[in-house]
Amino acid sequence: MTISGPAGRFDHRRRALLVARLRLLLIVLAFVLLAGAAMTRIAWIGTVEPARERASMADRLLPPRGEITDRNGVPLARAFPAYALWYNPAAMAEGGDGGPPLVRPAAEIAAELRDIFPDIDTYEVTQRLESGRPGYLRRRVLPEDANRVIGIGELALELPRETDRHYPQGSLAAHVLGYVAADGHGRVGMEQVLDEQLLDPNARGEPVALSIDMRVQGALEDELRSGMLAVNAVGAAGIVLDVDTGEIMAMASLPEFDPNDVQTSDVRVTQEQHDRGITAPAFNRVTNQVYELGSTFKPLAVAAAIDSGSITNLARRYSATPYEVQGHMVRDSHAMGDSLNAPEMLIHSSNVVTGHIVDELGAETLRDYMIELGMNERPYIELPARGHPIWPSGDWSRIRAITVGYGHGVSVTPLHLASAYAAMVNGGIWRPATLRRLEAGEAPRGRRVFRASTSARMNQLLRMIAVYGTGRNADAPGFRVGGKTGSAEKPGVGGYRRTTLVSTFAAAFPMDNPRYVIITMLDEPQGTVASSYQRTAAWNAAPIVRRLVPRIGPQLGVLPDADRDIDLTDLRPLVGDH
Repeated sequence: MTISGPAGRFDHRRRALLVARLRLLLIVLAFVLLAGAAMTRIAWIGTVEPARERASMADRLLPPRGEITDRNGVPLARAFPAYALWYNPAAMAEGGDGGPPLVRPAAEIAAELRDIFPDIDTYEVTQRLESGRPGYLRRRVLPEDANRVIGIGELALELPRETDRHYPQGSLAAHVLGYVAADGHGRVGMEQVLDEQLLDPNARGEPVALSIDMRVQGALEDELRSGMLAVNAVGAAGIVLDVDTGEIMAMASLPEFDPNDVQTSDVRVTQEQHDRGITAPAFNRVTNQVYELGSTFKPLAVAAAIDSGSITNLARRYSATPYEVQGHMVRDSHAMGDSLNAPEMLIHSSNVVTGHIVDELGAETLRDYMIELGMNERPYIELPARGHPIWPSGDWSRIRAITVGYGHGVSVTPLHLASAYAAMVNGGIWRPATLRRLEAGEAPRGRRVFRASTSARMNQLLRMIAVYGTGRNADAPGFRVGGKTGSAEKPGVGGYRRTTLVSTFAAAFPMDNPRYVIITMLDEPQGTVASSYQRTAAWNAAPIVRRLVPRIGPQLGVLPDADRDIDLTDLRPLVGDH
């Protein structure tokens, strides 16, 4: 029914007004949605896309693996673009020729490659080219050499661009760094430990600083190598440790390897070599090989006796006559008189008097102190190669404790010894060793093993050994060196091998305020002219310390001072005329 008249016209206007309002509302909503979309896009462009672009740009600009430096920023490991030489026998077929992989004879191509790379084996390369097997002929090629390879004119010789891991310092600190394998992942050293961090795009822009100082590292390796070669030793190990933080300033294991050119022989040995006691150069003698370290344990036994109250009078004398314990004779390498006190025992390195001191200390007490020094566990260090100590289980017998007191019956790494000596000289606090650079205040609290008074007394005694005793060949004028020798026969089938020794010197300096511990160790040194035909540590390991300390002391902030020394006034009367 159609409404006519004034009422109909009013209804028509009302509907028209409603439609107009609806249209206006739709237009407003459309503008609101459009504005919202525009604002969202603007926010996206201003935040998300730049972040993605920055991440993408960083990924393009940053090397695929982060850099490692020493504590002073000296580069130790870097990644950079490089060429490789790849043999692709299918290259001719891919180009549509379909003929043989090489235009000219393989021997001729190998000869031309030899002109570019003098160290290659032409016979081996010829065989490889004739075999038709694809693969690398060389992993690191300089740009100028790549141009010469192109000049040979063989399509099968390809030069793909790859990222190369380079160690600017060569073999220096090789056992600390490790190397990067062909799969792009780290092996052996801190390359393996830091693998995930070095590959992380969000982290690899910042170099990772290690605790080592390359100046100290270079000096340690140089002196160790000279000492090892002078006495024809089969290997050597050394470490310089900050006694207050546990930071390792230098760590060396010889023979070394070159992480720029790792060979199969560097990481694996044959069964025959293993049976003969030969280890691969990549094997770390500081953290992975355990040794009986001989008389270097004697100061630790004396420290335990002083700290526990077993020794209250350093003037007290003990019999130095050989004696039998549980069917075993405790004797010295030579007669040292009828009796010695504790300072004289350390100066002359008497097994017999050490035995009496340990007897009174007690096997359980000595064992507890060794546990507190971490001797029963793998060494505390970030490296994956950490040797398990040979640690006697259960309660120790009387003879076991005595032999441990003079460094036999327990086998540990040189790093164990370094951490123990650091605790003995730094005021009594044991801390784990680390290869990461620590900022001020980041050193771990550690745990107290010795009282501060015990540590102060041991600093005097260690200095006396270097002034009057077996450590005299380690004394460096002005640097107040202290320390103890250790010469231990290596165990073998059927007992100890008297013709093979491990010679060690455990040192600290300066003894009036100890800051660094040094361990130098020679594996199977021989008596030569350089060592006055002696094989013991006093004649081979100790002189390495004497030469090393003046080289590294100033670099570490320790300057020589002939007018300073630790006060030995109260101990000198106990050791007579030396």
